Amino acid sequence: MKKELALGMMRLPTDADKKIDYIQTCGLIDYFMEHGFRRFDTAEVYHGTQSEAAVRECIVKRYPREAFEIADKLSSWRIPEGETAEQFFNKQLQVSGLEYIDRYLLHSVEERLYPDIIEKRYFDFIFEKKAQGLVREAGFSFHGQPELLDKILAEYPEVDFVQLQINYIDWNNPAVRSRECYETARKYGKKILIMEPVKGGLLADLPAEGVRILKEAAPERSVASWAIRFAAGLDGVDTLLSGMSNMEQMQDNVAIMKDFEPLNEAELKTLEQLRAFLNKEPMVWCTGCGYCLAECSLKLPIPGLIRVLNNARIFGALPQIRNGYKAHTAQHAADDCVRCGRCVKVCPQHLDIPAHLASLAKWAKENSL
Repeated sequence: MKKELALGMMRLPTDADKKIDYIQTCGLIDYFMEHGFRRFDTAEVYHGTQSEAAVRECIVKRYPREAFEIADKLSSWRIPEGETAEQFFNKQLQVSGLEYIDRYLLHSVEERLYPDIIEKRYFDFIFEKKAQGLVREAGFSFHGQPELLDKILAEYPEVDFVQLQINYIDWNNPAVRSRECYETARKYGKKILIMEPVKGGLLADLPAEGVRILKEAAPERSVASWAIRFAAGLDGVDTLLSGMSNMEQMQDNVAIMKDFEPLNEAELKTLEQLRAFLNKEPMVWCTGCGYCLAECSLKLPIPGLIRVLNNARIFGALPQIRNGYKAHTAQHAADDCVRCGRCVKVCPQHLDIPAHLASLAKWAKENSL
């Protein structure tokens, strides 16, 4: 059976200057739509504010409006001092070239941001845009705890949908509590959209033993397919959102979702075996979203440094890992972190980033880097 798939426009192909490559992006979009998919997800902050313009150039200018659906977000922490939500929204329409937005979300709702969201009445704002016909559906993406989700859904029954981070490694993660958030959304009968099903690509790039476990069970299936089928197979899931950076990822995702088959009982047992193995590794489950980058006064390449730390824990001080550390620390070493905590406050995964950078610094010192 076919399930809805949305192309997340936060990990698009880029050139050497980190500019979105429109030619490659158009190729991905054309393949996506040729195979019957039409949903796209963007935000003002994605790709260093390039993503909404890519929507305009690669989708809006090239396809009739009825051929696609766009989700965009009110990122409350991105509204400049002195600017209103109305101004922020109008600029999004202008940059993206849209007359209306199909799904508009309050972005990354969690405990830290919630008081400001309530004080500035942002839920009322997105409902107002829906009433005006400028938004077709109003909802929110959520990175908080299930208690807050329950409170929001009880107080704002007008919400059309909730977008949750769900993947098999976070399902019972005590920090993320994916299962409990999912069950809360189901309790209120809300349409569920899923983000980070492959956890920023981490669940497609498993250590060798993890790959062996999956390939032994189903040699013909991609590693990423297990994560996608787990998330999309849950009851009540309306749309699975996946960031795709190249045609190989696009073809794999489209094939999985076009003729969708949820995991069977034997495959779920294999996934339990994989979880047991992965939980033995002290991995840092960073998704590479990059929210921390704008907050770091030293401009440390935090996601890249954490990838080095994970690789070092799995594979040791191989030459390519040592070289990766040197490349990421050309300006500042990991132990230059001043532990201000600003990165921690914006991390959707609630990671203690300074502590992880300290661990990487210790590893580097032990390996004379």
